[in-house]
Amino acid sequence: MDAMSTVSPIYISDQLEDNLRELHLIYYKCHDIHIHTFNIGQTTKAFVIYVEGLIDLELLNKDVLTPLISEPEAEWNYTVKELSALVSISNIAEIVRMDDLISHLSCGCVGLFVQGVPTCFALGVAKWDKRAINEPTAESVVRGPREGFTETLLVNTSMLRRKIKTPAMKMIAYTIGTHTKTTVIVVYMEGIARDSLIEEVDQRISEIRIDGILESGYIEGLIEDSPFSPFPQIQVTERPDVVCAALLEGKVSILVDGTPFALIAPATLFSMLQSPEDYYQRFIIGTLIRWLRYVFFFTALLLPSLYIAILTFHQEMVPTSLLLSIAKSREDIPFPALVEALLMEISFEALREAGVRLPKQVGAAVSIVGALVIGQAATSAGLVSAPMVMVVAITGVASFMMPQYATGIALRMLRFPIMFLSGMLGLLGLMLGFIVIIIHLCSLRSLGVPYLQPLAPIKGSELKDVLVRAPIWSMRRRPLFTVNSNNIRQPEGQKPDHLKGNDAHDRKR
Repeated sequence: MDAMSTVSPIYISDQLEDNLRELHLIYYKCHDIHIHTFNIGQTTKAFVIYVEGLIDLELLNKDVLTPLISEPEAEWNYTVKELSALVSISNIAEIVRMDDLISHLSCGCVGLFVQGVPTCFALGVAKWDKRAINEPTAESVVRGPREGFTETLLVNTSMLRRKIKTPAMKMIAYTIGTHTKTTVIVVYMEGIARDSLIEEVDQRISEIRIDGILESGYIEGLIEDSPFSPFPQIQVTERPDVVCAALLEGKVSILVDGTPFALIAPATLFSMLQSPEDYYQRFIIGTLIRWLRYVFFFTALLLPSLYIAILTFHQEMVPTSLLLSIAKSREDIPFPALVEALLMEISFEALREAGVRLPKQVGAAVSIVGALVIGQAATSAGLVSAPMVMVVAITGVASFMMPQYATGIALRMLRFPIMFLSGMLGLLGLMLGFIVIIIHLCSLRSLGVPYLQPLAPIKGSELKDVLVRAPIWSMRRRPLFTVNSNNIRQPEGQKPDHLKGNDAHDRKR
């Protein structure tokens, strides 16, 4: 018995009074628990127990209580099959323990107890308010599906089934949390996902012992390889199309009841820098946008440090006219470049977080107007120079270009130690900090998969989806680090016929 559990494994009695007494003890001071007693036929006593707000009361009264009360004589043998025919509900389970009953009640079932029957019938009449399917706000795209996951697990799994219509997509359910009894589902494609990957995910999730799971972040923190790394090792998404694309590449997805955020593992740094829209636009546009994202990845990480190092130690690298302009703007600034950058960066981060936490109606106004007002006021007061304001603004915009929010946070965190190294050692400090980050990235693993795969270790055949976004007809194979033996996505010769004709025409010429 788990030490954190509050309910003993008590078996259901065939005496109605004993069961009522036990349930009153278990649900002491629980206002939302309702118990309704009635007679089946003329003489057989019974009662139902349910949680208010989790069931369909109309369905309970019409299809359960009315047929049972109007039964002329309780002559049926109290089996699930006969009860299903009587009450017109197919989702019925027979329960013998109180702790199992509690789990069913919390999921929206109604417990039916009958005098003389040593079991309880759990009737599936769940109904509660659900959030409508909306477009994900954190992963908006210009072209692509507009639907996102919700907090209801069944809705999320049905959205996946609607996109991947094959029984090869398997879903394994776990119940985690001694108090919350949260349902966690692992989704993978049989025959595509590597068996060792599925076993590793199963082992890590099965070993979780905790009192409750309220969000998928709990699962992420309990199964990731390096919890002290600033870089996320598991991808998070609200988009069903992203999950389906990952499943078809041999990856595993983890869905948690009560949250719209699904986990995808294993993840690499390059998957964190890819947007679903890369595959919906034409491949030339997707490649150019991906290159732009890579450039601003390094910009968000290194630009303030580069500015500090050059102004502090390497002024000879700046053209004379530009250096004179910067020196003129800094002649009244009382702080060195490092302190100036820290003041602006910390202020910008505070404004960004304030804009996120404030109500939606005023959050954007505070973040934008606050940045403009504070930047202008700081420049007018002689606390910071205009070039520093521009550097911080470009850095902030660059961090917004990261498709994964957690990756942007990692860059924002690492920016500060590199700034200190640049302020003390110049470009040498910047390179030392950058080398340390590269070494750390090379040592990271996501469920055993190298974090910089396929660049380190290099896999030339897979770089067509990293450095560029190759045409769909040329991406024949799945990534080798996740798939089983079935790594062929499409046969050869999928190049459109009109393009083949152009090639033959060119060769003839």
